[in-house]
Amino acid sequence: MQYYIWTLGCQMNVADSQLLASELERLGHSAAENGDDADIMVVNTCVVRQSSEDKGLGRLGLLNKIKEENPEKVIGVMGCMVGVRDPLWMRQRLPYVDVFMPPSNPEPMVDFLKERMDEVDVLKIEDEARQRRDALQDGELILPDHERGTIVSAHVPIVYGCSHACTFCIIPFRRGVERSRSVGEIVAHVRSLAEQDVKEVTLLGQIVDRYGKDIPDGPDLADLLRVTHDVAEEVGIERIRFLTSHPNWMTDKLLHTVAELPRVMPHIEVPIQAGDDEVLARMRRGYTVDQYRKLVHKIRNIIPDVAIHTDIIVGFPGETREQFMGTYNILDELKLDKAHLARYSPRPQTVSDRRMEDNVPDAEKRERFKMLEEVQARVLAEINGKYLGQHVEVLVEDKHKGKWRARTPQNKLVFFEADGDWKGKLATLEVTWTGPWSMQGRLPKQEQANDPLVIVAN
Repeated sequence: MQYYIWTLGCQMNVADSQLLASELERLGHSAAENGDDADIMVVNTCVVRQSSEDKGLGRLGLLNKIKEENPEKVIGVMGCMVGVRDPLWMRQRLPYVDVFMPPSNPEPMVDFLKERMDEVDVLKIEDEARQRRDALQDGELILPDHERGTIVSAHVPIVYGCSHACTFCIIPFRRGVERSRSVGEIVAHVRSLAEQDVKEVTLLGQIVDRYGKDIPDGPDLADLLRVTHDVAEEVGIERIRFLTSHPNWMTDKLLHTVAELPRVMPHIEVPIQAGDDEVLARMRRGYTVDQYRKLVHKIRNIIPDVAIHTDIIVGFPGETREQFMGTYNILDELKLDKAHLARYSPRPQTVSDRRMEDNVPDAEKRERFKMLEEVQARVLAEINGKYLGQHVEVLVEDKHKGKWRARTPQNKLVFFEADGDWKGKLATLEVTWTGPWSMQGRLPKQEQANDPLVIVAN
């Protein structure tokens, strides 16, 4: 049979879908080119915002119509909409769904499909699984066929769940408390990816800096980065990234480790969420604007070439115009490399939904959102202007619309034209023009005789 997975939401969901695809192929199934051809259809859901949840439910509604016409097709739901608790409400609301999978757990689908197989085939698969376990270490991942040898960058979850409950966030309720993977399991995962031509890994956690906090006397993220860096040098992983951080848990030890290890990229994602202390307190973030400001200065002092990304929510319950202007001003002041913006929407079962009124009109949220987009465009024009005449190193990922797509250490996207196969290779570009959303450059003549045009986009 053929399968198709619709993945919504964050990088953790991307990693979860990859794991599910690997397990489906172990059962003998293959990936369909599109959902219409699939016998097994899975929606990996996100509920971080109402729009994400609506998109997942909308997709499931379409699959219900397909199921009515083709009852033999298998429909599965995975991810945060299911959660770590028994999704009784979903079973009642979506009776046509065959399998409900918690985040990061493909076993319910595997068990369901095995029950529909002949006993001989099940025994064969279980025997192959035993041989596979004998040949592989815990944590090793065999990429699905359509990704094996084709992807340059991959995600490696290192800590599941979250134990820091912001008032606006549903993730701790849906993904459960923090559970750190062992160093050995993570190392095995990284090694297996390298054997499949992956050149960059991103270590993932809802609060990645809290890795190891649930292990008595266990390693922290800085320790893990050093081990991973040693492995990367050995197996040919060119770059290591990690996300997402939290201001309360970013230590000097971690920052110095990033600065010291050449394969760990100077790229930090640390959300501020709002630029007003009262709003931050209502969000239960645990820091002040000034503490965040000092952290940004510290990061830049320790890692001078760093790119800092942030997240911001506009229109949180009770946010006044004056409080919003605090967010506007701090974004203008700190000049961060990227700001992921979101308009607040209430999440059922969160504190902000139960105890706070969503009292900022949608039109006001949209206006504030636009204002932040505009200030960020101006900031990026300033940042990119500093690249003029510089040489930047990029890791080439794939081809996109006839151009090679790549990324700088600071995670800026790069597109360039060049003959030959550049996939998975490092290249150096000279920047010749800059703008707020893109830069242009060229490969040095010794690398590319045709002197192609290169476009670098944020």
